[in-house]
Amino acid sequence: MNIAIIGGGSLGLLFAHYLNEYHQVCVYVRSKDQKDSLSNRGLVFEKNGQQTTTPIKSEMFSEWKGNEELTIVAVKQYHLQQVLKNMVEASPFYDGAYLFLQNGMGHLKWLAELKAKHIYVGSVEHGANKINSNHVKHTGDGVTRLAIYYGQSFSIMDEINDKRLDKNFRITYEKDYEEMLVRKLIVNAVVNPLTAVLNVRNGELLENPHFYRIFQKMFKEVSVILNITEVEESFCYVKNICKKTAANRSSMLQDLDSKRPTEVDAILGYVLEKAGEMGVDAPLTEIFYQSIKGKEY
Repeated sequence: MNIAIIGGGSLGLLFAHYLNEYHQVCVYVRSKDQKDSLSNRGLVFEKNGQQTTTPIKSEMFSEWKGNEELTIVAVKQYHLQQVLKNMVEASPFYDGAYLFLQNGMGHLKWLAELKAKHIYVGSVEHGANKINSNHVKHTGDGVTRLAIYYGQSFSIMDEINDKRLDKNFRITYEKDYEEMLVRKLIVNAVVNPLTAVLNVRNGELLENPHFYRIFQKMFKEVSVILNITEVEESFCYVKNICKKTAANRSSMLQDLDSKRPTEVDAILGYVLEKAGEMGVDAPLTEIFYQSIKGKEY
């Protein structure tokens, strides 16, 4: 299958590595330096102290014309609106399938404008760090959960989700995209801001008793706002993700380290918006939201 991956960040490069073994993958990026680095030096993949380098095709994002059967959109949410505008101009009706891998849920309102045969949304539980423009490190095994946003089947995804795919890069299907994204949102709303403000790796939120107390209180506040019904199950899920990615520095912390904007508006901003609609206070969410915005300032 011909697959386009839009975005050369940690997730885009991680997916490129695993899918490129059995498919024709092209990574579309905004930077000519990254495009040349991937095209000329290949994609360096690192895991458990071992590195491999494989050839990979890369083009500038402006060259995407909607010719691939599957387009995976792995840009940060704050870039997504402009990216979608450019994609619609390049391919008003896409004959293939889109897969969106953004954090949060604020981007769903933009997907309604797309015309395509299939639109999927995903929740990625892997840990990954982008070391440089052509080097990605897989820091924590997880699962990629997919759900249908528009369309009737997973037929296109079945073509990549087969026995050949690495056992450490599992893909599973979920029935309800909203339920799936809410489950991921509560992870992002608890783990990302806490690690970013406290400047710690994910696992330290559970290991340090003082940080763990904040972790518990933040989960309780966010779970009420997001109307989580299976509270104990959800709490265990968040802890499990934290354990699996214990050595990882969250994407929000990595963004702050690199002086990049974060996705705090798509994550905690969305939670605060929901709290406002419900007429409830969200003091911890507000504190961490403003703390992140202050670090971005």
